[in-house]
Amino acid sequence: MSELLLTVQIVNWNAREPLRAALRSIRAHPPQCPYEIVVLDNASSDGSVQMIEKEFPEVRLLVSEQNLGFSRGHNLAARAAQGRYLFILNPDTEVLPGALDLLVEYAERHPEIAVLGPKILNPDGSLQYSCRRFPNPTAALFRNTPLGRLFPNNPYTRDYLMTDWDHNSVREVDWVSGAALFIRRAVYEQLGGFDERFFMYCEDTDLCYRAWEAGYKVVYYPEPKIVHAIGRSTDLVANRMIITFHRSMYLFYKKHYARKTFPLLRPLVPVGLSLRASLFLLKNYWDALRRRLRRR
Repeated sequence: MSELLLTVQIVNWNAREPLRAALRSIRAHPPQCPYEIVVLDNASSDGSVQMIEKEFPEVRLLVSEQNLGFSRGHNLAARAAQGRYLFILNPDTEVLPGALDLLVEYAERHPEIAVLGPKILNPDGSLQYSCRRFPNPTAALFRNTPLGRLFPNNPYTRDYLMTDWDHNSVREVDWVSGAALFIRRAVYEQLGGFDERFFMYCEDTDLCYRAWEAGYKVVYYPEPKIVHAIGRSTDLVANRMIITFHRSMYLFYKKHYARKTFPLLRPLVPVGLSLRASLFLLKNYWDALRRRLRRR
């Protein structure tokens, strides 16, 4: 039996219809190399498991009785994977023609690269910014305070988001989005996979940070293309995801930056993140109240 070069692994939670589209896109545009698809279902209640069993018998299906989150789910899927490369893919994505072959071929030609990020497009075909610099205090100040509204085109935010670049060329980057993250399985295992303290969000930033620390490269490669409809699952529990996102941001800060921060400034970080999360929650509650009042 030929060695499996590629494992496409997806962690799903109540995203049956987007997942169906994702699996159909892989089936329609499979790689030429031996590959497998592993899906871990995080206790979905929308019939995702039954859909996979009925329509996609080729998929290796793992079913969890509880929602393990993104990191634990992918770590469990990776332990079952047999491919030399792992393509970590969201269920709300679609693979475009040739993407899987391009990723495998580029990785085979460039053994010094541990992580590849393809170009990610929004459903309307526009660019989705899927690679960034590592977070830094100045960019956070402009993105997470009213300064961002006063100076929307400031250089610190542009540098963090890498918006001054057309994303049409290969480039070493700090990190790439976990919505479509291609990594050598040996490196994934060496790094211990995703840090499971991140239930969701920032786990991709943390993995790439540790890859760079271990001496590997993270590269954005725009030839393969993936379509990503952001938030199809997380929109179902928006307020809970706001809290989870800000917890993950603080965990990333504590893990990688706290010791480098001037001691008197350290208490300001959780305060700032809490205020930011509160503003988002208040906006959601206010929007929900207005919708209810209109219906009356």
